[in-house]
Formats: sequence, C-alpha cells, structure tokens
Amino acid sequence: MFNALVLEKNPEFGAGVREVDDTFLPEGDVTVDVAYSTINYKDALAITNRSPVVRSWPMVAGIDGSGTVVESSSPKWKAGDQVVLNGFGVGETHKGCLAGRARLKGDWLIRRPSRFSAREAMAIGTAGYTAMLCVLALERHGLRPDGGEVLVTGATGGVGSTAVALLSALGHKVVAATGKAGEADYLKSLGAAAVIDRAELAAPGKPLQKERWTAVVDSVGSHTLVNALAQTRYGGAVAACGLAQGADLPGTVMPFILRGVALLGVDSVMAPMGWRELAWSRLARDLDPARLAAMTTEIPLSGAIDAAGRLMAGAVRGRIVVRTRE
Repeated sequence: MFNALVLEKNPEFGAGVREVDDTFLPEGDVTVDVAYSTINYKDALAITNRSPVVRSWPMVAGIDGSGTVVESSSPKWKAGDQVVLNGFGVGETHKGCLAGRARLKGDWLIRRPSRFSAREAMAIGTAGYTAMLCVLALERHGLRPDGGEVLVTGATGGVGSTAVALLSALGHKVVAATGKAGEADYLKSLGAAAVIDRAELAAPGKPLQKERWTAVVDSVGSHTLVNALAQTRYGGAVAACGLAQGADLPGTVMPFILRGVALLGVDSVMAPMGWRELAWSRLARDLDPARLAAMTTEIPLSGAIDAAGRLMAGAVRGRIVVRTRE
C-alpha cells in the first residue's frame, strides 16, 4: 500500500491523498518506487481543476518523478536503476508520480544523472528541464555569452528561476521580469544582473519597440510575449514555453519580417529522447547546486493540494519538491 494524490470526476471534480495499492496502477513495463515528485504549473492546473489537463479518470497527478526501479520487463531497465520521468502525458492520460509508486513505460525514462540526488532531480523537474531546452534552442540559433542582455519573463517561477541561474552561469547578462518587487534580491542571488517590473511587458504595446534583448526565455505568453518580440534586437530569438498570462498571441508579423526575429517554440512533454538526454547532461554540467537549493522548497505529499493552490495564486517562488513517502 502507498499514498497517491488522486483526481476524480464522478461527476463532480475531487482531489485528495488516499491509500491505494498496485492494482490501482496502470499498464506499463517498469514499476518505480517514487522518492520525490514536484508541483509544476501543469500539475497545479490539474489539481485545482483550472484547466482540462486530465483526460482520463481517475488520475494520479504528477507529471514528474524520480526514484528506483523495483520491477521491469523492459530491456532498458532493471531493478535498482535510478530513473527520472518528465512528461509523456503522465498525470494527464497515464497515472502519474505524486504517489509512492508509479508504473510507467521504459521508453519514457532516463537515467538520473549521478551528479543529482533524487530530490535534486525533482528540484529541477519539468520546469528546470524546460528551461534547459529553451537555452539549447537559443544556442542553436546562435546565442553566445556577451552578446547582450537576455530577458527572462516569469522569473520567480520554476522555469524562470532555473533559466536565470543557467544563463547567468553561462556568462549571459540576464534581466529578470517579475511582478514581485520583494523578490529582487532572490533573483540577483540566482545571477540576474537586473530586475524589471513585469508591468513593463504585460499591457498592449507597439508592434515594434526599442531594440534591447539579444534573446528571451518566455513562460508567460500573451502580451508579455508580444512585447518581448517587439523589443528583441535584429536577428535575435525568443524561446516560448508557457502561457501563464494567456495562450493568445495578440501581435503582428513586424518583428519577424523587419528585424528577422525568430520565435522558437519549446515543448517538454513529447521532446525526443536525444534532446532530453542532452538537456539533463547540460543541467548536470551547468546548473549550480547551491542556486538550485536556493530556489527549492520541500513539502510532504499531504501538502501538495495546498501548494497547487498557492502556485495558481502566484504565491510560490522557485521550485516545490514533494516527498512522496513519509
């Protein structure tokens, strides 16, 4: 028996932590004792029922997990292997990892980098892995250190905090945008050279604005993304990976056709395994463990529902690690 955060709709939505056993698990060729999970934005949407994230009921929440293989019929994995799971529809169409145990497909798993503990892997989670995918996308476009200011929106969130830490460690001058004026010292401790008010980006603006950013990591969308594009320098790029402000894109083609700005879409859920392995290897190389620790809070599984509500209310800084077993 083990505890799981179960989401149900019968017919009304409900979320609660309850005890289940292996018969509750879905099909899969690898069973993992989950040591830690985490609360990402998508988890919070599902747990609070703010968006139709879940498409199969009942569901165990949790799009991320790290732990130890206990049973496997997959040729890739054996009992005792240390693994990490990010995405692949887990927590949406396949029961997830906010639980003491999960049954998954071996093709979805990667080996946990030896530099990270199971807890640290979930301090990174999908948010940090997505931030690394954004950095890789910008580097493929030509981003190099000392090329100019790099903007990170939603900077106190999980993606934003990790992006600030990564980009600054790689030698970039990072400007962090946030609506939390009291978190400026936190962002500077992660490596931000400057902090601006998100209000400068959140309202409708001109199609083309003063060129400032050589690159942008945006997890906000809507007007924020449009303004970031309008302020990006000639030939620069914006990596877009989120929609905290909205899924709309209320802008024009002007930045693309007059300044050659590139909009790079970044998906973490179904990213190819090669990209995942590269992202995690780069995280192991480039992410300062001290900065990772500074952005991390740990809670028990019993606190996950409350944490999801606080995240949706904008009251969470950095990353939340969930201890799935007491």
